[in-house]
Amino acid sequence: MPRLVAVAGAVLGALVASGCAAMPDSGGIAKVELSQGSADKNLQARVFPVAPAKGAKPRELLTGFLDAVTADEGYETARKYLTGHAAATWNPDAGIQVLSATQIAPDQVVNDKDTEYSETVSGQLLATVDEKRSYVMVAGPNNNKVLDFTFTREDGEWRIAQLPAGVIMNETNFRNSFRQVERFFYTAPDPSVPGSGSGQEVLIADPIYLRRRIDPLTAAANALVAGPSHWLAPVARTAFPSGTTVDKVALDDSRVAHVQLGGADLGDAAACRRMATQLYYTFADQGKGQVDRLELKGQRGSCTASRNDDQAVGPGALAGRLPVQQYYQRADNGVLMVADEGRSGDPVPGVLGKPHTSGTPQLGNVAVSRDGSQAAALSDDGHQLYSVPLAAGTGVLPEPVLSSPVKAGAKDDGLTSPTWDGRGDLWVVDRNPQAPRVVMVRGGKTYTVPVEGLLTGQTVQAVKISSDGARIALVVKSLGVTGSSLEFGLVEHGGTPGAPTARITGVRPGAPSLTDVASVSWTETDQLLVLGKEADRPQQLYYISTDGSQSTDSQLQTGNGLPSSPQSISAAESRGYLLAQPSPVLAVAGGTVYRLVNNQWREAQLVDKARSYFYVG
Repeated sequence: MPRLVAVAGAVLGALVASGCAAMPDSGGIAKVELSQGSADKNLQARVFPVAPAKGAKPRELLTGFLDAVTADEGYETARKYLTGHAAATWNPDAGIQVLSATQIAPDQVVNDKDTEYSETVSGQLLATVDEKRSYVMVAGPNNNKVLDFTFTREDGEWRIAQLPAGVIMNETNFRNSFRQVERFFYTAPDPSVPGSGSGQEVLIADPIYLRRRIDPLTAAANALVAGPSHWLAPVARTAFPSGTTVDKVALDDSRVAHVQLGGADLGDAAACRRMATQLYYTFADQGKGQVDRLELKGQRGSCTASRNDDQAVGPGALAGRLPVQQYYQRADNGVLMVADEGRSGDPVPGVLGKPHTSGTPQLGNVAVSRDGSQAAALSDDGHQLYSVPLAAGTGVLPEPVLSSPVKAGAKDDGLTSPTWDGRGDLWVVDRNPQAPRVVMVRGGKTYTVPVEGLLTGQTVQAVKISSDGARIALVVKSLGVTGSSLEFGLVEHGGTPGAPTARITGVRPGAPSLTDVASVSWTETDQLLVLGKEADRPQQLYYISTDGSQSTDSQLQTGNGLPSSPQSISAAESRGYLLAQPSPVLAVAGGTVYRLVNNQWREAQLVDKARSYFYVG
């Protein structure tokens, strides 16, 4: 997606005077220089609306209306293009249809005696934004959309009398007018957790799209109190009672946000704090450093929240210990090493920190638990899964917790992709052709996890669980199709402590343009780093949100000069708080380890050749 820039002074004035308020789908290209003193090199084009001209014909009205809905204001000017009845009944908040381009049908002759007229707008439907502001990708190549507009004369002037629900925009205008932000909700209780019966509660991200420049904090607060997206709702809970309204939002010079709520009783201090915490993290993501503290007021009470309060429930609280540690397997003897940015590494305590000896199983992929106390290790043939304490005194491998039948020399059979959530559950895929399945390991016992929503002929090849344990990335293969695709799902827990259950639901596509996915890794509370490729393009890195969209505003970069044919990539979800700098992305290619530092790939100075290099999880 090309970046747009702010245009100042006479240039912008000329655009407004000509009625060209939004970004057109075609036309010439002119170079516009930004001031050397510009503080923001990614400024977007500012859009000003233009009211309908006297005597405007239907086609002019339609073009002006499509421009006006992208303006950096409400929809007051856009309503001037509609008849009185249409203006009163049109609901622009009903949703957005994002088209590749908004192509208007060829103009027809309009006679002075005509009283009705119709036009169509067409384009490939790329995505929709629903009434909860959630972005939903539309998969498949044949999604051509034709939208009808009907015109009539009112007081001698043509006006739009009938139009599609919500708003339509081309992709360029949508990216210029809207940006993705996160709102945060608490994880749903897990009745199968022993003790409290709910498990540790943490905040999880729910991505939405809001106007870039129209009171973004108030818009984010309103979106938050409205509740989670339809997709996330089964695994999320909110502290805001039904009927809560946002009466006022203000940000002072001390970077303190003041929020006044209506319809919410804040007399219970604990309930007030839960609401304030949700709002604070939503504002912290939206404001990107503009909000240090939040003061919440409502009926019968008030409270505050800040970054230093109750970090145990903050986004990514279960992602892993700080400072972030890195692990790698030596290629020569399989020893598991722990390292950081400043040193080569030391063997981990226990049996995995010792060289492989004859008579013991040769180990393949390894994954370290979020708290660093356990490691999951696959046998080299993918037949067995071991859960091994990383502690001194464990001199031999324990008995495997899971075995899968695998044929000699079979490349795509057996166990793969062990991954840990932040609650201590281990997840793995069994690619046994006779009974493929996803398996959860808890307390040394295995539980088959059904995946609901896969198409006929699709099988899961790999998984990566988020630290909160509520969302999971799936690498899926379709029968008869070369390559693999990325899907996202929800993890719904149930049962009892003695008989826990889990199921993966809400499966939806992520980045439909990717035709082959080699490696995935969670890198933020709502973002996945994917090593993959599009059709007829080389392998590269992509940052993908759980709504399936590819990041365009992310500060994370894929770097210059990706190492040739990397076997794997790894990113750290552990950040401490939202504004902390992420740990470098890791890649292994031909036994050499690379770190992505300041958007440049740099070879890690290790004494050993590495078979794999990764973070916890």
